[in-house]
Amino acid sequence: MAEVATRETALKEAEAVCTRRGAVLTPLRRQVLELVLRAEAPVGAYALLDQLKAMRPGAAPPTVYRALDFLLEQGLIHKVERLNAYIGCNESGHGHSHDHHHPHQFLICRTCGATMEIADPAVTHAIEAAARRVGFVLAEATVEIEGTCARCAEA
Repeated sequence: MAEVATRETALKEAEAVCTRRGAVLTPLRRQVLELVLRAEAPVGAYALLDQLKAMRPGAAPPTVYRALDFLLEQGLIHKVERLNAYIGCNESGHGHSHDHHHPHQFLICRTCGATMEIADPAVTHAIEAAARRVGFVLAEATVEIEGTCARCAEA
């Protein structure tokens, strides 16, 4: 029950974030966001499409990809490149000063696939410093770290 309440809170925050930015969280975009938030692990676009077709029989790949692009642009979800899948953003709607494009890192379990978003400023600062040393101007950084989650390590 708490998970449903948390998801509803996240959806309300997403609506508020979009409204503040002058963007519209349409019913379709909201449905795709809810599917991403419901997923127990990062979820791929075609898996989302399969779920969406149960609610919208005419849904096609461009439908999902346009919704995902919007949600990414608004910082409500992230793409985990290694998995070619999407995950809800832990930071969305929290009023963070870095707006919706914030530095983040993903911890990906090689055993169970669990993925956790973290936003460790020390990692971000180290990457920025390394980039500056070689004259590289950093625009955006996502770090994906593979290993073993605590649950799998205990097993």
